[in-house]
Amino acid sequence: MDVNTIKIKIHSFIDSIFTPPISLLQMARDKLNEVGMVTAQGLNVNSYLSIFGDIPYLWQVVIKSLLASIVILLSVFIFRSAMRIYYAVKEGVKWW
Repeated sequence: MDVNTIKIKIHSFIDSIFTPPISLLQMARDKLNEVGMVTAQGLNVNSYLSIFGDIPYLWQVVIKSLLASIVILLSVFIFRSAMRIYYAVKEGVKWW
């Protein structure tokens, strides 16, 4: 067998392995882009926090700050988890 044919067969084998995950990731990226277009309009948080309208203003600020910090911490946690998965996959295919 020729070296080029072996190289082509190896490339096609590797492509057959990685094509389904790549297509899944591309589909997920497309869906996230569609969601990004919808949420680019903005979100009126005041309509959701109107139940706190009867308490004093300072307590409303405390609650809004607490909810904002929870959202930030959850975002950081999700990012950390995603990076942990990325590094685990990267370490797993290090032999490649």
